[in-house]
Amino acid sequence: MGKVVVVTSGKGGVGKTTSTAALGAALAQTGKRVVLIDFDVGLRNLDLVLGAERRVVFDLINVTQGVAKLSQALIRDKRVDTLFLLPASQTRDKDALTEEGVESVIASLADKFDYVLCDSPAGIERGAQLAMRYADEAVIVTNPEVSSVRDSDRIIGLLDSRTLKAERGESMPKHILLTRYDSARAARGEMLSIEDVLEILSTPLLGIIPESEGVLRSSNVGSPVTLNEPTNSAAKAYVDAARRLMGEDVPMVLPVDRRGLFDRLFGRRAA
Repeated sequence: MGKVVVVTSGKGGVGKTTSTAALGAALAQTGKRVVLIDFDVGLRNLDLVLGAERRVVFDLINVTQGVAKLSQALIRDKRVDTLFLLPASQTRDKDALTEEGVESVIASLADKFDYVLCDSPAGIERGAQLAMRYADEAVIVTNPEVSSVRDSDRIIGLLDSRTLKAERGESMPKHILLTRYDSARAARGEMLSIEDVLEILSTPLLGIIPESEGVLRSSNVGSPVTLNEPTNSAAKAYVDAARRLMGEDVPMVLPVDRRGLFDRLFGRRAA
């Protein structure tokens, strides 16, 4: 049975979809069978980040409503043959998603894949709640700014109350993925420090993704940064985060700062 991971955020524009693609590609490069589900019904961006927009025929709504089979809607990545995409619909709204339909699709995918990554819409509305409802674990993507961290705190509350695991009285493992981090700006007090983010959210850290133009370049050419620019500092940070998600004990090192400034943080073990 595969692991279902929701990649979520309270605030839009934090890099959630690019992170889903980068983590998914990094997991698939280890040989794991990985499927990414785009839950952002009506907008649909994950296919663009993966360079698969012209290959979309059927989507998540088609599958949940019985219009298409799951095998017809899944798109295999052309670069990594263990990476697949189930796209969202651009022509329907989120009300077309039902709990029963989502549960059925996720159960089917969890039988076939090692990892099911659910790319959630930002916020707390229905689409986001359905994306997290059947998850085994959660990755909360946040930027080091007050509004993003505050909204992430709200998402953590939903994960602890609105998921199937919560209703069963079970604890859901949660991890913070800190994106667009700039150590120089943090040192000048222009953004929250890593210590501040961890203190506010009280959730283990999965990875620190540095601010990088390579992430934007990769998204614009339709390729996850972990595939398009593997030597990029952000790509390396995503690969390390993916390894931690798999349960490996990987030291937390900020790619642009090798002076060990963060050693004291990780007496609390990384996720």
